[in-house]
Amino acid sequence: MELLLKYFPNLTEDQIDKFSKLSALYQDWNLKINVVSRKDIDELYLRHVLHSLAIAKVIQFKEGSEIMDVGTGGGFPGVPLAILFPECNFHLVDSIAKKLKVVNEVVNGLGLQNVKTTHTRVEEINETYDFIVSRAVAAMPTFVHWVKGKIAKTQNHELKNGILYLKGGDLSEELQDYKTASLYNLSDFYTESFYETKKIVHLPLKYKK
Repeated sequence: MELLLKYFPNLTEDQIDKFSKLSALYQDWNLKINVVSRKDIDELYLRHVLHSLAIAKVIQFKEGSEIMDVGTGGGFPGVPLAILFPECNFHLVDSIAKKLKVVNEVVNGLGLQNVKTTHTRVEEINETYDFIVSRAVAAMPTFVHWVKGKIAKTQNHELKNGILYLKGGDLSEELQDYKTASLYNLSDFYTESFYETKKIVHLPLKYKK
């Protein structure tokens, strides 16, 4: 939590309360259904919560924004972002039911009203969103194919509607066909060595029927 407050000093009492409850909720549920590695559970705020919230260093989602988290796994980046942006709606999607069971229990435990979950492949989703967020669930060409036609037409942010992707390492080859992609180094926001090679990719996508 100290780490969180270091980078997000303006959290409300309610947000601090919810973020502080995350650790116990994940530790409890992870014993029943393993969704986060033991090492990562011990460093939940560094490796998962703060990593998820890096997106908020790139964009401040406006009230009423619709955001889908694809391949949410244990609820990252969707759950931390939902706590940070209570006026936005988050749709967390995963094809593995047991992971979503943990997510649902965490969401209920926190009393989050702005999160819904769906157990399906993202290709089956027919709604549109301002932004689609994810943590490196596939190579970018595959991911773009999955989310085709799911970007909303109306632009409400300076950053164009599209994908916000948390990824690490050298992405030059993977992104060579995406001339409009922008890269943000997480080391520009956080000083911890864990973030040295990690990035956010913003890829604007046009609305398609």
